[in-house]
Amino acid sequence: MVEAAAELIGTLPAAEVPVPLRRFAQFERRKRAKLAGQPIAALLEKDEDFRLRVAETFRESQPDLVAAVEAGELPPAADPVRVAVIAYLLRPEGWTGLVEAAREELERSASVSEGEAAERKIAALREELAAARTTRSAETDKLRAELRDAKAEIAELRRKVHEARIKAKSAHERAEALAEETERELAAARESTAASDKEMRKLRGKLAQAEATAEAARRAAREGRNVDDVRLRMLLDTLVDAAQGVRRELALPTMIAKPADAVGGVEPDKLAHRNLPGRALSDDDPQLLDRLLTLPQVHLVVDGYNVTKTGYGELPLADQRRRLLSGLGGLVAQTKAEVTCVFDGAELDAPVAIGAPRGVRVLFSHPGQTADELIGELVRAEPSGRAVVVVSSDREVADAARKANARPAVSSLLLRRLSRV
Repeated sequence: MVEAAAELIGTLPAAEVPVPLRRFAQFERRKRAKLAGQPIAALLEKDEDFRLRVAETFRESQPDLVAAVEAGELPPAADPVRVAVIAYLLRPEGWTGLVEAAREELERSASVSEGEAAERKIAALREELAAARTTRSAETDKLRAELRDAKAEIAELRRKVHEARIKAKSAHERAEALAEETERELAAARESTAASDKEMRKLRGKLAQAEATAEAARRAAREGRNVDDVRLRMLLDTLVDAAQGVRRELALPTMIAKPADAVGGVEPDKLAHRNLPGRALSDDDPQLLDRLLTLPQVHLVVDGYNVTKTGYGELPLADQRRRLLSGLGGLVAQTKAEVTCVFDGAELDAPVAIGAPRGVRVLFSHPGQTADELIGELVRAEPSGRAVVVVSSDREVADAARKANARPAVSSLLLRRLSRV
């Protein structure tokens, strides 16, 4: 009924469409029947003219069924739903009975459909039950086979466990036998060791007795040689006195040279750095480096990593080198001194390119060579008399610098001086 009304309002002119349904007139037919269902049903109940216009659509499409409904003579094969719709729209005498009869027919059909569905469901459940029984039988057979296999495996494992126990018992018995045999051998070894110790003590006693006898023999031999020694010493004194008389008579010098003259060394009044300013200052005196840098043509040799690890060892090596060389560049600009900074080549993971400041010489030790050895070569290469200052807190480097006539200074002095650059 709603679908027929929705179809009708789509064909009517806009002016003839009832006001409540005009907003649905432009919808597509199926959408119109779905969205306008409630307004159409309410209007069919209240508006008799609209209801009769909808009934006319059935009169045009199914005139025989409409005539039969109006006459009250329904064909046996008539669709109860269509009969109820036509009766509701035309409302002939007794139309409510036709609607009620359609409802009962629909309920009966629904009951029949539900029964058929229930029968189909029961049949399906019976099939599932049969399949489950078949599956259960197959699974039961499979589980029985697995149980037989498990029992056989358990029996085999019990046999193996029994054999393992027998082997373990045999091994335990052999171990006990070996332990007893070892204990007997150990007791025999202890007895043999005790006998050997006893024999050793006897041999030591004999050795001590032989040594005492030898010592007595040596004393007797020395006493026998004493007379010969006295005679020889008297002859030697005679010869010495004669030689001394000849030396005095000829006025010969006592000796051409003494053994100590053959050993080279720097005499106190010939120290190479005796004229360096601050020679009376200690190596860590705050004024030492400032006074040394006033010397003409002074050469400052810096133990690079010793200085950086003293001042800022928490930085990476590359940053340590960059910071030190930057400070040395400022120091050269202020003092005009020759500066050589030496780094240990063993600290490098790979060759590095360093942009040294102007006036600062940067050297890395060769593989197998330490920075200390390279510093020693630099100091020894300088001519005697030139002022050379070695900056390092390493005791061995300082001692080597002194031996090479260079003046050592601790790293903290250079760090303090660089902080003022």
